[in-house]
This record gives sequence, C-alpha cells and structure tokens, in this order.
Amino acid sequence: MVSSLRAVSSVIATILMVAIVVVLAATISAFALGFADEAIQPAPIVGQSSGELVTQDGNAGGKVRITHIAGDTLSASNLEIAVNAREACGKSGRLVNLPASGGDPVPTSEYVRGDDIFDNSYNSVSGPIGEADGQWQAGETVTFRLASSECELNSGERITVRVVHMPTNSVVIEQPLTVI
Repeated sequence: MVSSLRAVSSVIATILMVAIVVVLAATISAFALGFADEAIQPAPIVGQSSGELVTQDGNAGGKVRITHIAGDTLSASNLEIAVNAREACGKSGRLVNLPASGGDPVPTSEYVRGDDIFDNSYNSVSGPIGEADGQWQAGETVTFRLASSECELNSGERITVRVVHMPTNSVVIEQPLTVI
C-alpha cells in the first residue's frame, strides 16, 4: 500500500505545482497589463479645427481665434497653448495653468511661459480657457490677444498656434495663421 500512496502523492504534487505556476502567471500578467494601460493613454482627438488672426489695429486687433470644429472635448486644465511668432517678431510664448480664473481672466505671469507676447488688458482671453467650466467642446472658440507692444504683426506675417495635451505631451491642434 505504501507504493500506491507515493504514486498519488507525486500526481497531486504535479497538479499543485501547475496550479501555482498558473496563479503566479495570471497575477503577474494582470499587474503588467494594468500598468501598461495606465502608461499608454491616448490623447484626445480633434478631428478638425480652424483659426483666424486679425491684424493689430490699436485695441481692436491682434486677436487669435481657434475653433474646435470636431472631435473629443478637451479639458482646459490639461492644455497649454504655444504660440510661435519667431518669423513675425522673433518671439514665442505659452499659455499655461488654464483656465485663467477671475472675473476678468487675463494672461498674467501666472499663465505665461516663455516670451510674454500676450495682451494683459481687459477681455483679452475668452472661451473655454477663460471660463469656469474649462471644457473646450466642438463648436467652441478660444480667443486671446497678442500685444502689439511685444510682438508687432503686419499683414502677411505668419505665426503657428499649437494646443498641447499635457498628460500625453501630444499636439492636438496645430494651426498656422497668416495675418490678414
């Protein structure tokens, strides 16, 4: 009888070893796949956008308007707006820490990185980057003004506006604009 118990013991031991390996493999793969899902989150998709840059004319011009035409809703708190005006005036700046808060949101030093080419006057920022809800949905327009004293723009000069989704470091909107 002793020999029959040994045969059963070796079969049970083999089954237990296989079960332990399967459980360990499942646990390790669950952790590995879980971390991979968190690391590879896709950026929001903006299917189409349009832009406009109005010629500077005293207090009425220098406005940049970017319209989100189609795609995912963008949270302003996850965005930076980079303006490259190196061809026009040799400067570039970014709007950060959005949405700008307060009764009259203006791009003060709290919201600007790089060259401060943004107008800090009344009503110089509007749309989802200057409003409380901070959600930029399809059909909405973001407007900000470039200061003529910091970056004079003449007809025919070009700037490029990039909207960057910071959690993924992806450019979701890239809009080259020509001064009209």
